[in-house]
Amino acid sequence: MTMDIRLARIDSRLLHGQVATVWTKTVNPNRILVVSDIVAHDTLRKMLIVQAAPPGVRANVITVDKMIEIYQNPLFDGVKPLLLTDTPQNMARLVAGGIDLTATGVDIGSLAYSAGMVMVTNAIAVGPDEAAALYALSTAGLKIFAQKVPTDKRVDVMPLLAKNGFSAPQS
Repeated sequence: MTMDIRLARIDSRLLHGQVATVWTKTVNPNRILVVSDIVAHDTLRKMLIVQAAPPGVRANVITVDKMIEIYQNPLFDGVKPLLLTDTPQNMARLVAGGIDLTATGVDIGSLAYSAGMVMVTNAIAVGPDEAAALYALSTAGLKIFAQKVPTDKRVDVMPLLAKNGFSAPQS
């Protein structure tokens, strides 16, 4: 047996109002796992994320390797996490490490824009590295969709990548 992942979400903002209130009420996790090597080593950000958790739901900030390590551990079988990563690359590393997200697919809430990126929706910016990670997730058989809040319609992200000039990497 393994963890019962309730939602796998990529959001550069990580744990914020929409996630802490709307998403936790919808997917009913008993834990929020923020998985990011950078944030796991940032004491202030870790503290702020733990404090942002809604009442009754504990938040932990862990590294990608730690998540892969605990996923199969029977001690964590009762954990029903809302899984958050800040980048598609981290989510792809989790899947490559054996974490099964076929039941949930991967939701993208927001990816912040930086130089060299293209806005594929009004909240999602993608560069070559992000596109490659999203294609890896799709190739692993996962549905990749954009959905800010549960009441929004899910939008398939993969056609948006192609429309914006990002093609699948050649193997």
